[in-house]
Amino acid sequence: MNEFLEQEEEVLRMLKTVFDPEIPVNIYDLGLIYKIDLPGDGVCNIDMTLTAPSCPAADFLVEDIRQKVGGVKGIRTVNVNLVFEPEWSKDMMSEEAKLELGFL
Repeated sequence: MNEFLEQEEEVLRMLKTVFDPEIPVNIYDLGLIYKIDLPGDGVCNIDMTLTAPSCPAADFLVEDIRQKVGGVKGIRTVNVNLVFEPEWSKDMMSEEAKLELGFL
């Protein structure tokens, strides 16, 4: 497997270890990650949203992402961009997340 794909898989693996303190499902399976961009030069750009714009865990989540993704081999800078378009909905969750939260 090439180095780029390995790095991308490791970023995804790290994102799946980030949990909203109030929800027992990781942010990736919740559908909060809209975009992951690895343009090179050790940079990782992530567009994400929150379950609600006034989410009290926003700062915690962003810092947790920066620390965990920043620990991936070859990544020096993690830019997390909070976006609110499109608005998050339960439909964005993975099947596993819906099952875990009792929506199936």
